[in-house]
Amino acid sequence: MRAIEVLTAALLLVYPLAVWLGLNYLPPGMLAGLLCLLLLLRLVLKRQQLKAMVLPLLAGVILTAGSLLAKRQDWLLYYPIVINLTMLGVFGQSLLSGPSMVERLARLGEPELPNEAIPYLRRVTALWCLLFVVNGGMAFYTAHFTSLEIWTLYNGLIAYILMGMLAGGEWLYRTFILKKGA
Repeated sequence: MRAIEVLTAALLLVYPLAVWLGLNYLPPGMLAGLLCLLLLLRLVLKRQQLKAMVLPLLAGVILTAGSLLAKRQDWLLYYPIVINLTMLGVFGQSLLSGPSMVERLARLGEPELPNEAIPYLRRVTALWCLLFVVNGGMAFYTAHFTSLEIWTLYNGLIAYILMGMLAGGEWLYRTFILKKGA
């Protein structure tokens, strides 16, 4: 069971590469069917643990099943848009209802955060929201106006680099700049 969970998570991380490979090397419809099964499996295995991800997984199932039934392979390109919109919704809602998503994540490692940290964590959450807007916009743009190769490059590499830069840059700032000033 654990191996299946790891496999489905890994395959979802490389979704853009899988789409590129599938659209270039598999018979029409086969990729949509495989991705639909993968998303359904992920949904069933993780439904209790990933409540925030139920909506994007369901949307992915609908997109892949719809792609298969309608014979529209271009629908497979929309999944990164769904993921970014969902993450924007989750992070944005946390800004409205509190505590912010980054604060929630920070409290996993440090339950007793100082009150002074809360505004900073809200700003970082807002920065993540901005990144989801940019990535979602670029996912839309690349799905509609560029080649499959450019779509794959942005959604399968550049978007991950941007997220890594934000996460890593924030960690470096918090670890070396904020702690030095404290």
